[in-house]
Amino acid sequence: MKDYIEERALEIANYIIREKATVRQTASIFGVSKSTVHKDVTERLPKINPLISVQVKKVLEKNKAERHIRGGKATKLKYETLKAE
Repeated sequence: MKDYIEERALEIANYIIREKATVRQTASIFGVSKSTVHKDVTERLPKINPLISVQVKKVLEKNKAERHIRGGKATKLKYETLKAE
């Protein structure tokens, strides 16, 4: 694996852990696709640093469990905004 890919995977992992960020948020910050972020943290990271990989996995599982709540809030806000106009 190329050095810059390993560095990116570690930077992405540290960002996700520090900010409790979602894959979409992380992708937008690092200027890569969601697929790249996902591949970095699920396939590459366990080979580079298994301990950090476990921490990232916990954050992503929590985000996945809460995503229906965030989606509901976003929809509610959307319709409240439309109603106010």
